[in-house]
Amino acid sequence: MASASVVLLNEMLLGVALPTLIIDLGITPSIGQWVTTAYLLTMAVLIPATGFIMRRYQLRTIFLTAMSLFTVGTTVGALAPGIELLLAGRIIQAVGTAVFVPLLITTTMRLAPASRRGRLMALATAIPGIAPALGPALAGIVLSQLNWRWLFILMLPIAITALAMGAAKLRNITTPEPITLDILSLLLSATGFGALVYGLSLIGEAVSGHTPIAPWLPIAIGLAGVTAFVWRQIVLQRDRGALLDMRIFGARSFVVSSLVMFVVCVNGFGTLIVLPLVLTAVTGIGTFALGLFMVPGGVIITIVSALSGRVYDRYGPLPLAIPGAIILTATFWLFTRIDEGTSVWTILTIYLVMSGAQALIWGPMTTTALASLRAELQPHGSAAFGTIQQLAGAVGGAILVSAYTIGADASHAGALTQAQAVSAAHTAFTTAATIAFAAVLGTLFVGKNQVR
Repeated sequence: MASASVVLLNEMLLGVALPTLIIDLGITPSIGQWVTTAYLLTMAVLIPATGFIMRRYQLRTIFLTAMSLFTVGTTVGALAPGIELLLAGRIIQAVGTAVFVPLLITTTMRLAPASRRGRLMALATAIPGIAPALGPALAGIVLSQLNWRWLFILMLPIAITALAMGAAKLRNITTPEPITLDILSLLLSATGFGALVYGLSLIGEAVSGHTPIAPWLPIAIGLAGVTAFVWRQIVLQRDRGALLDMRIFGARSFVVSSLVMFVVCVNGFGTLIVLPLVLTAVTGIGTFALGLFMVPGGVIITIVSALSGRVYDRYGPLPLAIPGAIILTATFWLFTRIDEGTSVWTILTIYLVMSGAQALIWGPMTTTALASLRAELQPHGSAAFGTIQQLAGAVGGAILVSAYTIGADASHAGALTQAQAVSAAHTAFTTAATIAFAAVLGTLFVGKNQVR
């Protein structure tokens, strides 16, 4: 869990550093945003393949390889003289990171006894939500005192320590299967999921007319690639050679829980992008204060996850997921009430309630989904969940940034007046509240039974 936390912090780490990178490296904003986009694209391409990786190789081999790649990428990023090597470092980091969430979730499902599965899975599934939320916060604090290279330098000794501890302590708990990699599936995955995430990431810019290509083109290519990928997996799964076994979607609990998680992640990742814009434009807080603002959310997620895991083990998912979805929807409605007179403390209170509501949903939905699958399908289920989170992140950013731009009624959503920012916030969070209501409906269809 500690290693997964370290690597996932990097997912949104450099977004706050973009203005600094533009000045220090002499690049344009459209080039600079690739330090985050390239990372997310690499994750989207590789995560569907993690089911194969976990079946083909031993746990210790996977961990050491992934952590080594992450450490190398971090070193390259720290030493990068220009944007080219910085992008290379970020891509290498992402290659190492991609396997960690599916690996963490699958390992927890295999090792945790049924009586404690809810508690352990609640903590395991909280990490993908906590780490990206804390990334911008920590980046804001570091950048208020040091330059952007320290975002990599400070991470390096932690990564090396995690690698050394893994080499010394980690033992194998899996038996590799003699399966071969289907190259066509990998190419279709790269084309489909990569193009889809890229196209979705362009929608926000397209609203203001600042995109290199129309978003519909990569989205169309992505949908075609994903369709071909699914068809290929259905053919291959007859001989257990699928990169991502589609039989996981035959389990009703898995499908419903996945859809609820998709909705929650759409709003979660989208809010991480929009809320800092609102705070800066409406309340006028600076980078350091913005970094501090985001930290308590991670603390709340940790506390609520630990408590909700105990409830899940005793009563199952419904007493957690349904109230969580209702509270989550209510917090977005409260965000729509933000105006020029709203204090930072009021916004912080709503944000903390929202973070706690998300934590009530993440663990129960993930545990319920994977517990509905046979043991041999759980690595594929974990890979699918990771892919869903990446797609949700792209969709959430696209939808809420587009809504924010439309609400601002300006040619772009950069430097807005306070009145424009308030209008933009109302539109974005009204959109989020509408989306969140789908999670309320979805939780009503989650099975009542506790995990098997």
